Amino acid sequence: MNLKVGDKVMVIAGSNKGKEGTIKKILKTDNKVIVEGVNLVKKHQKDNGNGTGGILEVEAPINRSNVMVIDPKTKKPTRIGHTIVKDKKVRISRRSSDVLD
Repeated sequence: MNLKVGDKVMVIAGSNKGKEGTIKKILKTDNKVIVEGVNLVKKHQKDNGNGTGGILEVEAPINRSNVMVIDPKTKKPTRIGHTIVKDKKVRISRRSSDVLD
């Protein structure tokens, strides 16, 4: 998977198309990611004794094919490539050829 926690991404498909956020969690077995502030759903939480019950808004997972990394230089979505820099494999932006790692 080319995505990492902390990457700034844009949703490119679905009802949240065009929204931006950072990746909070990656679910590798399901090929999904959780993006901060995107795909919010209502969750009914039972009070567990310390007053945290009620209707909460939480982020639901999105398929990883529906998000693209945002290029730090052009601020537009870009594909990810790989190259070798000083004997280390790094991710690069295909739009501007800048290193993402």
